[in-house]
Order: sequence, then structure tokens, then C-alpha cells
Amino acid sequence: MTFSICVRERYRDQDGTEQTRFGVAVTTRLPGVGTLCPFASENGAVATQSLVNVELGRKGVEYLDDGLAVEDALESLLNADDGSEQRQLHGVGTDGEFAFSGDECKPWYGHRVGDNYTVAGNLLTGESVIEATATAYEVTSPDDPSTDPDRPLAARLIDALEAGDAEGGDKREELPVQSAALLVRSTEQRAIDPYYDDLRVDATETPIADLRETYEQAKRGFEMALERYEDDYESDELDAE
Repeated sequence: MTFSICVRERYRDQDGTEQTRFGVAVTTRLPGVGTLCPFASENGAVATQSLVNVELGRKGVEYLDDGLAVEDALESLLNADDGSEQRQLHGVGTDGEFAFSGDECKPWYGHRVGDNYTVAGNLLTGESVIEATATAYEVTSPDDPSTDPDRPLAARLIDALEAGDAEGGDKREELPVQSAALLVRSTEQRAIDPYYDDLRVDATETPIADLRETYEQAKRGFEMALERYEDDYESDELDAE
């Protein structure tokens, strides 16, 4: 009923310290997907979909936070799930990627595992949805020399969803009420996390366009808040030290 992408990126913060960020984005032709599918922490990102079992996402991230490798974490959950053949589960951890599509998922369904990312979907118009989503991310990832290093991951995740949707996306055109969501988490300790790293559009007929508009407004609001309260944030950081 959906397609989604999970990614891992390594980068350097303003002090030159190496950090890792994780992101997940999803869209579907049903309301409220942000409450069901995407999960992330500073140790990984997980998406659970098809016949959704929310506990696979919640526990998956908990296991990653406990130090398990993503393959071990997600495989152990699937092995204990009687409905695993109806599930799609994929994600990235600190050092690996994992994707699973059960044999009872609704066609078209499938997944793709790349360097530092995973993509999966079901009830799609075709495989090209997955391929377009993956390609759109690849050309904006830090590994691509043409990537703008200052463009937030949240914006690039929306680009990836947009590319998949342009290929047809979820095939159930009889269901006009749709939704989309994204989450980004980082190992970087910041005085305030960007408002645009946790966004949901719960019920609309234009989920990706609305998610992008929400992102733009959240980014604008974040930049305005930093400008107005920058001294206060810096003081809080110094007090914490």
C-alpha cells in the first residue's frame, strides 16, 4: 500500500567531527501513514509496510539502539512474526542495510538495496517506481560529487518520493485521500533540532506536494527562530557544558 526509502549518510559537522544521519520517508494512498510506517533514531531508520505491524518498526529501532546490526535486528523480528509473509520491512543501521518483502504482499511489490539506502513498495504501478525513487536519491546523495552539501536530507527524501510518484506510485487511483511523512535523526548534538526533520501530511489528495510545502514552511520557520533566538540557544549550550 505504499513505497518508502531509508538512508544513512556520514558527514562532518561545523566543528569537523564525523557524524551520521538517518532518514526515512514514505507515502501511500491511505491517511495517516506517518503514524504507522516510519521509525528512526540516531542509530538507524526502519520502515514497516504492506500489512503493517507497527511493532516491527518500534522494536526494530529499539534493537538498533541496543547495538544490534540491522540485519540481525529485523530478521529476528520477522522470525517471530506469524504474519511475516504479508509484511515488507526494510532499513539501515550504523553499518548495514536490510530489506524483506514477503511472498504474500500485493503486486507489484519488491525492494532494492543500495549503498547506504533501501527502497521498498507494494501495490505499485510497477518496478519503475522503486527504481526511480532509488535513482533520485543516488544523484543527491553525498557520494555524488554534484550534490549540494548544504541541501538538507529531508528535502532530498521528498525528491525521491516525488520521482517514484511520477512513475505511477501507488496504483489504487480509486483511493484519493493520501498521506506522506519523513523523519531524519542524527548523532550530532544540536541546541535545537531542525523543525523540518519530522514532518507528516496525514490526509490530502496531493501528499508529496503538501509535504514539500510543509517542509519549506518548517525550514523558513526554523531559520527565522535561529536568527531571533540564536544568542539564547548558544547560552543554553554553554550552560550545558
